[in-house]
Amino acid sequence: MGSWYINRTFFFDVHPPLGKMLIGLSGYLTGYDGTYPFDKPGDKYNGTHYEGMRIFCTALGAAIVPMSFHTVWDMTGSLTASTFAAAYILFDIGMLILNRYILLDPPLIFFMTASVMGMARVSQLTRESSSFSRSWWFWLAFTGSMLACTISVKFVGLFVVLLVGLHTASDLWDVLGDLSLPISHTVRQLIARALTLIVLPIILYASFFYIHLTVLNRSGSGDGFYSSGFQSNLIGNSLYNVSMPRQVAYGAVVTLKNHKTGGGYLHSHNHLYPKGFGARQQQVTTYSHKDDNNKWLIKPYDKQMLENVTLIKHGDLVRLEHVQTKRNLHSHREQGPVTKKHLQVTCYGEDGQGDTNDVWMVQIIGGKSGQVVETVTSQLTFYHYIERCVLTTTNKQLPKWGFEQQEVTCNPNIRDKAARWNVEDNQFDKLPSVNFQVYAPGFISRFFESHAVMLQGNAGLKPKEGEVTSRPWQWPINYRGQFFSGSDHRVYLLGNPIIWWSNLVFLALFLIIFGVEIIRYQRNSAPGPVTARPPTPSPPAADATKWQLLRAGLWLFGGWLIHYLPFYAMGRVLYFHHYFPALVFNSMLAGVMLDYVTGRLPGWLRHVCLGTAMAGLVYSFVLFAPLAYGMSGPFSHEPNSTLASLKWLSSWEF
Repeated sequence: MGSWYINRTFFFDVHPPLGKMLIGLSGYLTGYDGTYPFDKPGDKYNGTHYEGMRIFCTALGAAIVPMSFHTVWDMTGSLTASTFAAAYILFDIGMLILNRYILLDPPLIFFMTASVMGMARVSQLTRESSSFSRSWWFWLAFTGSMLACTISVKFVGLFVVLLVGLHTASDLWDVLGDLSLPISHTVRQLIARALTLIVLPIILYASFFYIHLTVLNRSGSGDGFYSSGFQSNLIGNSLYNVSMPRQVAYGAVVTLKNHKTGGGYLHSHNHLYPKGFGARQQQVTTYSHKDDNNKWLIKPYDKQMLENVTLIKHGDLVRLEHVQTKRNLHSHREQGPVTKKHLQVTCYGEDGQGDTNDVWMVQIIGGKSGQVVETVTSQLTFYHYIERCVLTTTNKQLPKWGFEQQEVTCNPNIRDKAARWNVEDNQFDKLPSVNFQVYAPGFISRFFESHAVMLQGNAGLKPKEGEVTSRPWQWPINYRGQFFSGSDHRVYLLGNPIIWWSNLVFLALFLIIFGVEIIRYQRNSAPGPVTARPPTPSPPAADATKWQLLRAGLWLFGGWLIHYLPFYAMGRVLYFHHYFPALVFNSMLAGVMLDYVTGRLPGWLRHVCLGTAMAGLVYSFVLFAPLAYGMSGPFSHEPNSTLASLKWLSSWEF
């Protein structure tokens, strides 16, 4: 995708563009020419200047460590908590592996961590009564900018937007409760944060898309996922600056594009439906890429062709002949191949000859009798004259026998919104042509269409046959890793087990300790059964430190929860690396809780515990470093493997 930005070639992806644009920019600035195919892991680079992109991603990944230190320092003021929070990220094998490659994860986690660091800095400056200072405004604008960047890399950036939003609301509540400040101060705080944390991110987010759509101005593999109007902006597309007949006539060779967001082209090919999936007739599907199998000849229903030029009107009966195979679009009383409540759609007949089940009524949405069908702009339905159903496409993917293309059926529910089509290509020499550039949509329309296509694509991501995926419950326990190589030099994405499992221990400890401390606080400050106690005096310094650590822990726990829990509700395919944003919060929480737990020990014992913990982190890094820097030889389950001692769980596959 970075190559496509350099070549200005349009493509479809389920994520927003910023991460890919930055990777493309880093390659362009360091001499990469955008020609390497990046087909599969393990391919030789053969002199390709890929290093700039690798260094860019790794630099962003490395910056996560000091930013985590800075975040915990602002939240707690504790050098111990900050140091161990940073160490938990620094010595994690998984974080190292993820940040060594040309991936979206390093920029995503970088911008997410930067957002949280800015959030903590603004909160600290507000507590120090430095609101509206130059530094305060800088960090507020920095936080808003980083939020925009996070969500512009992946939509999971919404999670950190939610976290910062909740933290901002908490800050404003504290400001409102400060009786030494006038109400107008709170109003100014609210306006300042709305401008920097809402308005600024929206402007930046839209700007990134404007750059994305401006740079990618050449036709590419992703064109077919977008509407006909959208495609007319792309140089090299069949619709770009094209001249075609404005009206559709009998005898025209057309392509029909489904009008729903991300809809494909009506398509057929010389393969039959297999036994058990309806009649063994020629398959009809939708396909998101342009090829000759998308072309259809429009004929009158009662004869092969008319001698005179006759325009197709609302309510006309037609036959659609597949140009490549000379068979007619057909439906009959057989169940759909996947959607059994619908009827099967096939191609039937020989040399354009078929039967009455090939007849379809063309209807223009909102059309009137006598209204002519127009290229691109007319929304059409094709109503089956015999079976009383409409030609539609479902969201269901056909199995391998259907080349994993989208199912096409005839739906008895004639109000089906997915049953709308438009004529995209219209080849007919007997009518004058007009230039379709006037129908090209502007930036706002393309911006919203891009989002609709991305969201639909995200929801449609399903695991491929034989693909190793994972479930959210497996991630925190480090149940199974992910292969990151395609050669004998093997790299295996797996978290450092010492770090990941101790993370879980500190997570549980936080919940227990926070619960106990809240109950103790309530019991000590609640009024008695008869008379109220006098106001509780200000807490001593030790208590203040304790609550500062617990408050920081609460926000870090909230960050972990917000970045982890939603994956349980997602229907799309999930992978192990999706857990790493949540891991950053868990690692920072571990540093805070380690400081809290050892804080009440005698000085010498505290230093022994902290020294032992740090030594354990360093040793565990050295122990599992081969997973990150590459392994060769026998796998861990094979005889004479030097890695057998590292296979602590049978589910690990390195």
